[in-house]
Parts: sequence; structure tokens; C-alpha cells
Amino acid sequence: MTEFSELGLSPEILQAVFNTGYTTATPIQAEAIPVALTGKDVLGIAQTGTGKTAAFTLPMIERLASGRSRARMPRALVIAPTRELADQVSASFERYSAGQARKLSWALLIGGVSFSDQELKLDRGVDVLIATPGRLLDHFERGKLLLTGVQILVVDEADRMLDMGFIPDIERIFKLTPPKKQILFFSATMPPEITRLTKQFLNDPVRIEVAKPATTAETIAQHIVRLPTSDPKAKRTALRMLIENEGIKNGIVFCNRKSEVDIVAKSLRTHGLDAAAIHGDLDQQTRMRTLDAFRNGDLKLLCASDVAARGLDIPDVSHVFNYDVPHHAEDYVHRIGRTGRAGKFGRALMIVTPADAKNIDKVLKLIGKEPEEVVLEGVDFSAIKDTPRDDRKGGRGAARGRDRDRDRDRDRDRDRGRGRDGEGRPPRRERAEPQAIEGHQANSAEPTQPEVAQASPEADTGRETQSRRSRSARSDGRTSADAAPRTPRTTEPTDAPARKSRQESSGNRRDSSQDEDRQGGKPIVGFGSDLPAFLTRPTGSGQK
Repeated sequence: MTEFSELGLSPEILQAVFNTGYTTATPIQAEAIPVALTGKDVLGIAQTGTGKTAAFTLPMIERLASGRSRARMPRALVIAPTRELADQVSASFERYSAGQARKLSWALLIGGVSFSDQELKLDRGVDVLIATPGRLLDHFERGKLLLTGVQILVVDEADRMLDMGFIPDIERIFKLTPPKKQILFFSATMPPEITRLTKQFLNDPVRIEVAKPATTAETIAQHIVRLPTSDPKAKRTALRMLIENEGIKNGIVFCNRKSEVDIVAKSLRTHGLDAAAIHGDLDQQTRMRTLDAFRNGDLKLLCASDVAARGLDIPDVSHVFNYDVPHHAEDYVHRIGRTGRAGKFGRALMIVTPADAKNIDKVLKLIGKEPEEVVLEGVDFSAIKDTPRDDRKGGRGAARGRDRDRDRDRDRDRDRGRGRDGEGRPPRRERAEPQAIEGHQANSAEPTQPEVAQASPEADTGRETQSRRSRSARSDGRTSADAAPRTPRTTEPTDAPARKSRQESSGNRRDSSQDEDRQGGKPIVGFGSDLPAFLTRPTGSGQK
């Protein structure tokens, strides 16, 4: 066992480490810290939960103790795949740098947080920048950040970066930083793509491998539960039985899909268990609040996607439950690595169904051992069927389709009710189109009365009556305006009295026509009881 005092760290850093309760270094810390203090590149391969964060944080603080930061030009850069891991690294940096004579500044650049607050810190200048790849490049493209002053570059959980599709971003960040810099590169596994990346950018690194890649810690007792069915309800029933039988202190339940995380958390709460969900679709404040509650012991069960499987330092997790067998075998190592940390013992249980045959074979091949099988008795899991409500069957798209079908059927029934057979609701009276007006005689004093369809005024609805009255009033207004005599101007020609006489004659003809329509009881359908003015105008000779 190696003591921290043997690693060449300054007294201030040693005191900060002792204040956190640690005196003995883990294998990755004991081998990586002395090499990193010399300024050489480090390629560290170790299991999750072995203390990789302190292995690069402590030498970075030691090397940055001298020098000053400049605005928008950090001297050290730490790249992490998730917001939670980046926040954990920033907490470790703050804790270990507390005793420095010259306090080091740092900034955390993650999504879900205001740009303006982060830009204020960058403008003041920071020694260490801890960021996720996406938000870091966002600040760079906005012109708020320069990476030409980076002396130390740390890449944490590199294999997780690969899984999340961040490798192109990592390559770009490498190219934005100076060629001469120290690189501390850490990963739990070494896929071919990660190996290519290290060969391209690391300069003769010291490879530190404290355990075979993708191996599980000996402090974790691994178990599997085989079910005869893949039904989700049967899996949720088995999960609750495991939680009740184990008598857990706290635990993390891992699911493959974000939607499944919410369903499982809700199911556990419905059955009286203290559970909450955390996944990438939740806003940052909710995620951090849920994690803080779990760390503080206020939350017993954390249902999570793989966003919480990498690097989260929750030191005293007693159990890990794999509700789903992970699609990637390496994720199994990271999931169960949330328990059995810092030398403590933990238990990991995984539910296996017939649909998981391929995935479980990959996991067993990777870890090189067969976990102990746990049998749940007293329940016939093959008889448990998940029967969702009708409104959930088929998903949202099917629900919308059913809504459209119901609307279409309702419209069809309403159309039938309006048919000629008289069934259903009485049909609304349709407006009759006036028939074509026959040609008027050239010398006729009054226009010929058009033939119109008869309709009962009692059948009018209130809205139609009001509308007709309004149009009638407008028509009357036009008629009276036409009939009203105009005041002649001083510049009016001498034939003004003759024009006035013609206007009065025209107005009298229209008024007598309207009176005759009213007395005859033949209203014009669609215009109320008054004849519109445009139908009363006389036509010239030969016009129709």
C-alpha cells in the first residue's frame, strides 16, 4: 500500500487530501501521480471507481501552483462526457485546491446552465476549465474562449466519449490546443477507436494499466435472475421482489431506454418505494437536485439510464440493479462499478429474459465469469402479462389515429342526419338561389318581379335573422341615400334641377317596389323582407 506522502505532493495538497479522509492511494493513483508530476503524457487504464479523478486532479493542481491565469485563456482543460461527471470533477478540484497559497480559479462549462454566467467567469480568467465537449465548442464558436494557452489537457472516460459520439469533437479540441502540452488520457476500456486516438495525439505516453480492461472489482458480488418471459410487468414484479428481499440501504436501477426509466420509477413509487428518475431528457436542475438527494440519503432508489453509469462518485451505494441487460457489454462494467467503491463491498443483480440472450452472452464473455443465479419463488412469472389501457395501446401515433377515426365517424353521422330522408336532426333551411331575372321591357316603369323559392320565416335561426336584418339595414341606408336630394354647388350646371327630378323619380320607383313586395308577402330569400337596391335599378333597352 502506498501513502500519499510518498508520491511527491506538496504539503498543502497532502493536507487537503488528509482533510477528505484519505491516506492511502489506490493503484492507479500510486502509479499515475508520480509520472504526471514529471510532465509526461499518461495513458491510464483502470476500472471505474478506482480513483482516476484524483489521479489527474492532484498532479494538475501541483503543476498549476505557479503562474497566473489570463482572460479567456485557461491553462488546463478537463473534458468529461456528461454533465454529472464534469460537476464531480469540479467538486474534486475545489476540494483539493482549497489549501493553496494562491487560490486557483476554475470554471464549469456544461449544458443546461446560462451562457452569460459562464462567460463572466471566462472574462475574469480561469486556471482550469472543466467542460463537456458540446458546451466547450459552443463557447469557442461564440468567440468567448481561446485554447492556445492550454498546458495540460485531461480526457476522462474516453470510451464513454466514443459511445456518445464525441470522438469528432475530441479530435477538434485536440487540434485547437497547442502541439506542446501534457495529455492525461483515462479510460476503463480500450476499443480500437480509442487506441487510434491515443496513437494520433499522445506523445510517447506512459501506459499505466492497473487491471485488465473491462474487468469487474472483486468487492462486488454479482448475481443474475432469469425469468421465463420478457413481459415488462413481470420484470417490474421481479425487481420489486429483489428490492424487498435484499433489504437494501440504497441502490441504483439501470435501464436501457429513457422512457423505461420513467416507467420503472413510477411503478416503484406506486408500490410505496422511494424512487426517482434521472436521464438525459431531464433539465439540469432536476438532475442535480435528484443526485444531491440520493447522495444525502434523502432518496433510496435512483432509476437511471447510462448517463449516470460513468464516473459518478457516490461512495456508499449498497446495491446496483440491472433492470435491462445493457446493449454494450462494457456498460455492464461501468454500471456495477457504482457499488463496491473505495474498498467497500457491494451487490449487483441483473434481470435476464429470453430476449436478452445475445446481450448476456457478450457480458459473460467480457467479465470471464458466471454470476451466481438467484431464484425468486412463489410467483409464476410466465402468467404475468402487461395489459396496457386502450388509450395507451399502439403509442401516441395510434392514439392520434383513433382520434381522427372518431372525428371522421362523427362527421359522417352528422352528414347523414342532414340527408333528405328526414332522419336525425332536422336539416337547416338552405338559402334559395334567386332564379335568373327575365329581361325587362324597355318602357316599363318598374322592374319585373323575380321568381324565388318560398321559405318560411319561422324556420330562420336567430343568427340568420340577425344577419339578414343587418344586411337589410345597410340596403335601406343605400336606398335612402340614393333617394335623398343633393345640395347643388354654386358651380353646378344649369341642368341640375332636371337631374334632381330624375333622382326623385328613381327613388319613388324603388320605394313603391319595396312597398309592393311587403304587401304581396313574397320576400326575397337571403335578403330578409326588403328588396335589395341593386335589384330595383331599371335596365336600359335591350338589356337583360
